[in-house]
Amino acid sequence: MAQMKRDYYEVLGVSKTSSEEEVKRAFRRKAMDYHPDRNKNTDASERFKEVNEAYQVLSDPDQRKRYDRFGHAGVGANGGGFGRGFEGSDTFSGFGDIFDAFFGASGGRPRSRAQQGNDQFARLQISFKEAIFGANSKVEVSRIEACQRCDGIGAQTGTSPQTCDTCRGTGQVRRVQQTVFGQFAQVGSCATCQGAGSLITDPCKNCRGSGRERRNRTLEIQIPPGIENSSQLRVAREGHAGAHGGSPGNLYIELQVEPHPDYHRQGEDLLYELPLNMVQAALGDDVKIPTLEESEERLKVPPGTQAATIFRIKGKGVPRLRRGGRGDLLVITNIVVPKDITQRQRQLLDELGSTLEKPHENPDQNGHHRKWLDRLWDIFGDTNA
Repeated sequence: MAQMKRDYYEVLGVSKTSSEEEVKRAFRRKAMDYHPDRNKNTDASERFKEVNEAYQVLSDPDQRKRYDRFGHAGVGANGGGFGRGFEGSDTFSGFGDIFDAFFGASGGRPRSRAQQGNDQFARLQISFKEAIFGANSKVEVSRIEACQRCDGIGAQTGTSPQTCDTCRGTGQVRRVQQTVFGQFAQVGSCATCQGAGSLITDPCKNCRGSGRERRNRTLEIQIPPGIENSSQLRVAREGHAGAHGGSPGNLYIELQVEPHPDYHRQGEDLLYELPLNMVQAALGDDVKIPTLEESEERLKVPPGTQAATIFRIKGKGVPRLRRGGRGDLLVITNIVVPKDITQRQRQLLDELGSTLEKPHENPDQNGHHRKWLDRLWDIFGDTNA
């Protein structure tokens, strides 16, 4: 005894007043639920065919009218309705939506072969001052660009690509396979045109049909103030050109900062070593500190200044990239002892030395004062060039 068919509206879980879009959404949900690859229940394949059969009818306005009036008899094999969807190799409306549900694309629409271009990488050496204050600099790159002779089309000047006869310009070919679960449609790139949808019969002699060529370019880039050594700048859309009209990639530039003979960098601060002779350190002095702005800052060195003493000059350091303002200039003293002295200088130093304590003979003093080498290590230990 033949099993009675269920009502198509019941199969999809919709009402007779449901819109075409509501029917389509219900079909996709049911198709996902009962697809044999996802549902391992013994009746999944039958349910899957039932869902597809219902959608074949209810998605077609004419068949839906006949079904609403005559029921299953109005859309059977004799009614010219449902049977046509399974038997005709040129009708794929229902299976196109199944393909949509599982692969997210409709087989009837052409797909673009456009591919984004690759990113380009370059290195640029800049001065210490350019890294601190920023600059406009130039960088040389060799990159793939759209062919200038054919404007990236790939065809010889005066000609144009021809529409592919195999896929009729869609770049895709639909193949239908009959299985025990019904017909399944598979969409793939056209082998004739490699998915382009067109064929170049007379390729450009410059790019040989690729639509791209390598060219050397000089690009001007802006270096932000406060950039650090080995930082990487991203310049959007200045990389290699994309294939088949795709957007270009990005350009990434690694910055190499040249060291400065007098200044070192520690985060947002600048370090400057101030050489003082013994008299300046003992008696104090007013000195001038050169800055990277090619100006001078006056600094009062108090009497009795020790080696590795740090003086801070506010706002003369490295500009902050994101927070605004600047770091500080740290001036570290270095007591310079002369190697060659005159007889008179030796006499004076001998007289002075006889009146001074000897630090190495005073344990209490050594115990309460850090060694100046340790202090310098704290300052320069994490310094970036």
